[in-house]
Amino acid sequence: MVKLTLMVLITGATGAVNIYAWEHIFDQYDRRRGQQSMGTAMPTTHPCLATSAGRSSLVPSKYSMTAMIFVVMLSFYYFSRHVEKLARTLFLWKIDVHDQKERVYEMRRWNEALVTNMLPEHVARHFLGSKKRDEELYSQSYDEIGVMFASLPNFADFYTEESINNGGIECLRFLNEIISDFDALLDEPQFRCITKIKTIGSTYMAASGVTPDANANGYSAKKETLSDKERWQHLADLADFALAMKVTLMNINYQSFNNFMLRIGMNKGAVLAGVIGARKPHYDIWGNTVNVASRMESTGVMGNIQVVEETHLILKEYGFRFVRRGAIYVKGKGELLTFFLKGREKQGSFVNGSSVTLPHQVVDSS
Repeated sequence: MVKLTLMVLITGATGAVNIYAWEHIFDQYDRRRGQQSMGTAMPTTHPCLATSAGRSSLVPSKYSMTAMIFVVMLSFYYFSRHVEKLARTLFLWKIDVHDQKERVYEMRRWNEALVTNMLPEHVARHFLGSKKRDEELYSQSYDEIGVMFASLPNFADFYTEESINNGGIECLRFLNEIISDFDALLDEPQFRCITKIKTIGSTYMAASGVTPDANANGYSAKKETLSDKERWQHLADLADFALAMKVTLMNINYQSFNNFMLRIGMNKGAVLAGVIGARKPHYDIWGNTVNVASRMESTGVMGNIQVVEETHLILKEYGFRFVRRGAIYVKGKGELLTFFLKGREKQGSFVNGSSVTLPHQVVDSS
């Protein structure tokens, strides 16, 4: 409307100038034009007759010029309307494309968060990469990994499907609270090199050293440049994580008036890691190291962290305290010398208030 009003005012002013201010100029132009046309058509005709004929056969220039300006105004008006319509259409398309981009970005962010929660971050990046083929199998072998199994043996006695527990839902809710608190420990910088593998019922499985992060205790550095203490720092962090789990469960027991206790088994060694399954892909680790860690948990004692002699020798260099349990029979492995990890020698270490002292335990003085 602003453009149309401006063009109408300009056209009206120009028409007024043509008709009133410049009238004698247009009349003189009309007379000369009439004389030329009559002179060409009837050269012998009287000049007065020629002038009259020229005036009668021609539209006055002041009116024709005004009409032409009016037509140009209309043309500009419709052209402007057309440009505005295209601009508005493009604007609406841009808004729609922007909204679609936002939705795609949000959807991708949700998918990345979902995949990252299902798989370790470095494995998720592999599957979210554009160069990955659907039939490609992800696998990675590791030589020096720490594996931990932590179970709640007395949760089976706690779980009931009676009406007072809403058919077992309240028991499941309490287990979810415990597992969620264990997961929250992994967000601490100290435990950034630890990866949760899975939960099996009330058993929590985690591993250390499978993250290729350059800042994860130098794990990605070349082994030749690292000392034994630097190479196994992730195993010490896994032991600290196990102690932190015990303290966390102790706090939960204090708040909920329960007496749950963890039975933890740890081991170190080589494993093979990979993702299996086309639907609901699952990241897992396999190997003799995993089997021994599982046996350390199943043959352990509630409130204690059981390890084999090799793991004990490594963790001892980091200031951890052990008591010697002795030789126990492990299915498929025979007699193995095992130890109970009790805590750190340093002050301010994790409190081991929930440990069970066995009559035959002997303090390791070696």
